[in-house]
Amino acid sequence: MPPVRAHPRALVTLRQEISCECARVPPLPFRLRHNLANILQRRSPLSTVPDNDKEGALRRHHALNPRPEGVSDPTFRSGDPFFDPWDLVQVKYEMLRRARAEGSTVSGAAAAFGFSRPSFYESKAAYESDGLPGLLPKRPGPRRAHKLSGAVVERLEEALAAEPSLSSADLAELARAEFDLSVHPRSIERAMARRPKDGKEPRP
Repeated sequence: MPPVRAHPRALVTLRQEISCECARVPPLPFRLRHNLANILQRRSPLSTVPDNDKEGALRRHHALNPRPEGVSDPTFRSGDPFFDPWDLVQVKYEMLRRARAEGSTVSGAAAAFGFSRPSFYESKAAYESDGLPGLLPKRPGPRRAHKLSGAVVERLEEALAAEPSLSSADLAELARAEFDLSVHPRSIERAMARRPKDGKEPRP
């Protein structure tokens, strides 16, 4: 049986009717458009959750990066599956390597991999002390609120000398990261102000 062919004028009429019907469809509400945009954004390569086996392994070792969208380094945005923004240890290692081997500044490397400068120094100290296992995050636990010792203040002064733009809040985060101390930024300011500039111990 030969195929049925529609008259050209009938096709034109049909197209016009379809266009009229589409014009009557109201636009999507703003909230729905916003939600759809968020869904599409979450499906980008940087936000795609790794396969279940790897995701489970990263979770068990507390190594699943909670902020993969913060990794803007071109290597991790290239689409190469080897560079996984969800792998926290790999992200930290590449951040350190970028600063040491490729001459990136601390601020630039930290920002490109979604970290702050104190977090960079924390990762650097952990890697130099324990290697790759040191880049695994510490398990959450109670923070000690001990008095700032001379060794802690000295370490904070070293960090400030290396990066003069560090604020007291940055130094407080560094004390928490390296010494597991919960210290208010004002306490750090007072402790550093009491320290003599010539390196001698203050008088009692």
